[in-house]
Amino acid sequence: MNAKEQVQQISGVNPYKCMKCGKCSATCPAYEEMDIKPHQFVSYVQSGNIEALAACKSMWKCLSCFACVERCPRDVQPGRILDAARQIVVRQRGGNYLTAEEIPPLVDEDLPQQLLVSAYRRYKR
Repeated sequence: MNAKEQVQQISGVNPYKCMKCGKCSATCPAYEEMDIKPHQFVSYVQSGNIEALAACKSMWKCLSCFACVERCPRDVQPGRILDAARQIVVRQRGGNYLTAEEIPPLVDEDLPQQLLVSAYRRYKR
C-alpha cells in the first residue's frame, strides 16, 4: 500500500470530494503559521505528494482543533488528512518524534490556548 492509500485509509476521507472552496483555510486559527494551508492538504493527497506533506512545517503547526472539519461543506475533513499523515510520520520514526531534550521547560507564552484545549479534547479518550 502506498502512502496516498495509507492516508486515505487512516483518515477515512475521500479527498476527491473537495471543491477547493477554501473555507477550511479561512477558519484555521493557525493559518498564518503554516507553509502548506489546510485547503492544500487535500491537493497534496490527491496528487500523491505525501512526502512533501509529511516534511512541511504545517504538520506540527496544526492545532488539531478540527475547525476545518466543521467548516467543510463536502465533509472532506482536511484536519483528519493531516492527522493521518502525522501518524505515518510517527510510525516511520518509530514513535520517537520528540525527545525529552526538545520539550521546552515552560509553556511558551505565545502558545495559543486553543492548542491546549484541542489537545485535551483529542487525547482525553
